[in-house]
Amino acid sequence: MIDLHKDGDLWTVTLRRPDKANSLTKAMLEQLVDIAENAMTAKVLVITGEGRVFSAGADLDEARAGLATDPVWERLSGAIAAIPCLTIAALNGTLAGGAFGMALACDLRIAVPTGKFFYPVMKHGFLPQPSDIKRMRALIGPARTKLILMAGQKITAQEALDYGLVDRLVKADGFTNEIAALTTDALAATPENLSGIKAMCR
Repeated sequence: MIDLHKDGDLWTVTLRRPDKANSLTKAMLEQLVDIAENAMTAKVLVITGEGRVFSAGADLDEARAGLATDPVWERLSGAIAAIPCLTIAALNGTLAGGAFGMALACDLRIAVPTGKFFYPVMKHGFLPQPSDIKRMRALIGPARTKLILMAGQKITAQEALDYGLVDRLVKADGFTNEIAALTTDALAATPENLSGIKAMCR
């Protein structure tokens, strides 16, 4: 359910569970952690989904059984944030719940104009991952973070762009060209220059 394609220094991870809105199981999360921890040799890592939803977050059955509060979510977002290369969340559709962690940990986020963004932790009685709040607040500020997490608001892709939650809106058939444009310099850079600039941006 997790596909990894390596094209030289460009690694593309695709969530492939479209029949379940790419909801994430513990096994899928652990596989994603393993990929992120081994991506130190890549120059670009792109994370996307199959179908019309990027990810609905945790698989509901597993969430009720404890996955919603499992430390694997923090391990995953921490591993993505630690990668010294350029990381891009290519949000092919709606982003919800715990899947926010992956996207927020990436350097850049592009999204389709039809995407929706919501994180219904208060509704379901869970706390969000601590790093998710920190990263979301850094991008969109405390009030808008509360709008999503406490008021439970579902925001549109245009609102996400206006807030700074995503960096560009791109039609689905334009993702390949947009990713090529965003990654050309990183793929041509030396690993030292790439990791050095990323470290300076932190």
